Amino acid sequence: MKTLFEKIGGSDAVNTAVEIFYRKMLTDERVNYFFDNTDMDKQIAKQKSFLTMVFGGPNNYTGKDMREGHKHLVARGLNDEHVDIVIEHLGGTLKELGVADDEINQVAELANSVRDDVLNR
Repeated sequence: MKTLFEKIGGSDAVNTAVEIFYRKMLTDERVNYFFDNTDMDKQIAKQKSFLTMVFGGPNNYTGKDMREGHKHLVARGLNDEHVDIVIEHLGGTLKELGVADDEINQVAELANSVRDDVLNR
């Protein structure tokens, strides 16, 4: 049985998706201010590693867990609406890349499964 990573298209697809996703996030005034002091090259590399791991690909992720990694953003007002926007942009990006709705729904489920950790609840 194929992993979600393989179904989406492997490393090339994840890498392309992350690049497009962050372009969307950085142009969305509802969330772009969260990245004001972020080294985007590092952020993009970290996200590629993270999503590869989460989707069932090789685990080379060395970053913080969801709670620790987003604690500073929660202090700046990160809330459910922002998480919904992340899921919206991620789903839209995957749709643009031709990923099937079933896989997009699985990605949304994964994102929702860590919502409470991301929001430090």
